[in-house]
Order: sequence, then C-alpha cells, then structure tokens
Amino acid sequence: MKPWTASSISPRIRENTGLRCVVRCLITLVFLAVAGAQTPGHVVQPAGKSAKMIVEARGAPGAAAKVENRPVTVTPEPSKLGLRAGYRIGPGDVLEINVWKEPQLSTGAAVVRSDGRISLPLVKEVDALGLTPGELERILSEKFSQFLEVPEVTVIVKEVHSEKVYVIGGVKKPGSVDLYSQLTVLQVLAEAGGLTEYAKKGGIFVLRKNGDKQVRLHFDYNAQLKGKPGKPEIVLQPGDTVVVPQ
Repeated sequence: MKPWTASSISPRIRENTGLRCVVRCLITLVFLAVAGAQTPGHVVQPAGKSAKMIVEARGAPGAAAKVENRPVTVTPEPSKLGLRAGYRIGPGDVLEINVWKEPQLSTGAAVVRSDGRISLPLVKEVDALGLTPGELERILSEKFSQFLEVPEVTVIVKEVHSEKVYVIGGVKKPGSVDLYSQLTVLQVLAEAGGLTEYAKKGGIFVLRKNGDKQVRLHFDYNAQLKGKPGKPEIVLQPGDTVVVPQ
C-alpha cells in the first residue's frame, strides 16, 4: 500500500476541503465582528428608529452622553386651536402647561393673575401677559432648560376671560360674553339667550372703537338667518358692543 500524501487525495476532495476552510474563516470573521460591536462602550441603535439614543462614552465606564433625536413638534396657530385669530394671553385666562415626561412640572390649570404672571414649579413667576401660546412655550422651554436637558413644553388655552364683547338691549341675558373663539353677531346673540319679543331685528348694529373714533356696523339679522349672498357675517373683536334696539 502506498503511503498517504496530500497529492494522493482526489482533486474533488481537495476542492471541497479548501471550500470548507474558506467558509469557516468567513464565519469566524462575522462572529468576531458581531462580538466586537456588542462590547461595553457601544450601543447599536436600530436603523430608522427616531426615539431617544444613549451612547456610552469610550473609556469612561458608567458615563453616558444623551443624544436626542425626537421629531420636532410644531405648535398649532391659535386659530387652529379654536381661538380668535390674533389672540394674546390676558388676565383671567386659564392655561394648561405640559412639560413632556415631567408631570411634576406640568399643570392643568394655571390662571393668569391680574399682574399678567403665572406660577410654575422650579421657574416660579413667569410673565405671560400679551404673549401668544407659542411665544410662551419658547420662553418656558428656555427657563426649564436650566433644570432639564431638552425640555418640550406645550401651552394650551383652556379658558379665555380677558377678551370680552358686550350685548345690550333686547336680549334675554344682556351683559358680557367671553370671546373664547372667533364669534359672530349671531353666535353672541345666541350666547345672550336670543332676542326678546320686543327686539327690533332690523335695527341691530355693532359699536366698535377704531382708534379714537367709534364706528357703527349695521347687522342685517333677517338676511343672515336666510343666508342671503353678499351679506358677510361680522366677526367680533374684543371690546365690541352689540346693540339690539327695542
């Protein structure tokens, strides 16, 4: 019998043996690459995930640097929240202030005091008078950034008491009406309980201050009820007075 040598192995066997070696080497390299990626100091973030990422610093066990990758939130305009266009925060208004993931710093009913300020945890007294909800959000975010890494603040107007219109004359409940949204004359008359039986429907008008002058806007009650074209509704402004003659 001839002694066994490498040259005595058939070419097919030698080819298969070489292929197995190549495959084993590739498997070993892949295993080492995966194991190296999972060593301390590295956290692999799944592709496409937009949540918060935490990447541990090299050579500093236990230390971590937070990287925020949350979507940017866009605050709706006041009109989209049901408020009157051009609305600004005033005394008596009630605000809901939410600080993301910080319930201790959030409040469901922050009342704007007569001095135009609100009181909140940590930041204490904050001037809100004359600001839009979006402007107040930016100010609160800056103030909370002294205590939180990336604060996200949302301001929602729950009640409006600072802007009013007035109804006098032939209505069932004369007085003031909170201008909590964009109200028309018909809507304010409904808030005032409707017209009395002695009200002169054809003589209703709105008194409005225009600088130093006062203007009178005629309101065609019957035309509005019938929806006649060419008769646009009067959208009321703060301080307007609806007069219903009797």
